[in-house]
Amino acid sequence: MTQLRISDAAELLGVSDDTVRRMVDAGRLRATKDAGGRLSVTGADVAAVAQELAHPAPVGPVADESARNRMRGLVTRVLKDTVMAQVELQCGPFRIVSLMSREAVDDLGLEVGSVAVASIKSTNVVIGVPR
Repeated sequence: MTQLRISDAAELLGVSDDTVRRMVDAGRLRATKDAGGRLSVTGADVAAVAQELAHPAPVGPVADESARNRMRGLVTRVLKDTVMAQVELQCGPFRIVSLMSREAVDDLGLEVGSVAVASIKSTNVVIGVPR
């Protein structure tokens, strides 16, 4: 199972290291000490908290901004059959779903709690500006 340092979990959740430590103290995240004596949490637990924290992006004033096409996040679900797989990734407030071969999922070692990067390419992207 994927283990994350407190600082990595904080970055993925978009919170401070202290906030993650408070989550550990409150029992919201389970922590263990690694070989160096540093606290670590399981990627699966961090993925569950990421889903709890995810909110739709507020539609507010936006100017001169466009989403980047690479988003780092946590795998929150993997569904595999004999040929294909569906992988869900929580990237901050955004849920990304990808369909890929089962072989690709196995080769990448993707499992709930894994850290991954979604690279998004589309032949048609519509960008709007809220009023």
